[in-house]
Amino acid sequence: MTSNRTIPLRPVSLLLSLASLWMLGAAPNGLAETKKKEPKPIVTAASVLEEAQLAYARGDRANAMSLINKAIHLEPNNSRGYFARARLESTQGNPEKALEDYNKVIALDPSSGDVYQLRGLTHFELGHPVDAVQDFNHYLTLSPDQIPHHWQRGIAYYYCDRYAEGRRQFELHQEVNPQDVENAAWHFFCVARVEGVEKARALLLPVTLDSRVPMMQILALLAGKATPDDVIAAATAGNPTQATRQRQLFHAHLYLGLYHEVMKEEKQSREHIAQAVELAAKGDYMGIVAKVHSKLRKGAGKGK
Repeated sequence: MTSNRTIPLRPVSLLLSLASLWMLGAAPNGLAETKKKEPKPIVTAASVLEEAQLAYARGDRANAMSLINKAIHLEPNNSRGYFARARLESTQGNPEKALEDYNKVIALDPSSGDVYQLRGLTHFELGHPVDAVQDFNHYLTLSPDQIPHHWQRGIAYYYCDRYAEGRRQFELHQEVNPQDVENAAWHFFCVARVEGVEKARALLLPVTLDSRVPMMQILALLAGKATPDDVIAAATAGNPTQATRQRQLFHAHLYLGLYHEVMKEEKQSREHIAQAVELAAKGDYMGIVAKVHSKLRKGAGKGK
């Protein structure tokens, strides 16, 4: 720091005497202390990653990424650096780069169970449901207590055409989350794909209180007691905020698109899914599902 104070000049004789003492190795204690240097702190990957975490907390993502890269350069065989970079790439909407780093983490530390879960989510976001299921299954062998909670695996099963396994996953999830219309809907879709809509209606999982609009109307639609227009009307009723209206319409269009798919009404399904994609909130997992659905169905269409 710069100071405004003027430093007084020492008398020349004193300067000379100090110089001679210094040459003789007998500098006064005060002067000797000013010449001592503090030891430089040892820089490790862990210390740099702590700095990166602080930078991220301040909202300085560019600096956080720079520090993470520095940590990786310091210790290229330390999985923590690649894990941190994968997480940051994920938050910045770069799943391809995140996947590369999750692969490196697992190569360095195959016992890291949570990384299989995160890589599975990334695989799904990239439209790789088969790889996603493989990673989810590996994660669940390491954390079996999470099996009934893992609705993401059920959705991935659906896009792998493994409907019986998806159905079982949603039945397990019903035990820990019994008031979720979305879980009942995915169970319905899995059953309908194998045994038809009427059987799916007969086996519709019971939900009595899902306060999210328009979930109860979606449940009524699946039960054959409401129409698609009823779902849209519920999503737009009243005077919700713009954000609430957008979220409600997103869910309406997503589940209408999925419903029309199992009803073999492809045109209506594509139209509703396209609207869901437009309304999807950034970072929302069900928004990712809408985008993956659109991508996979377009890919299937090209193959026909």
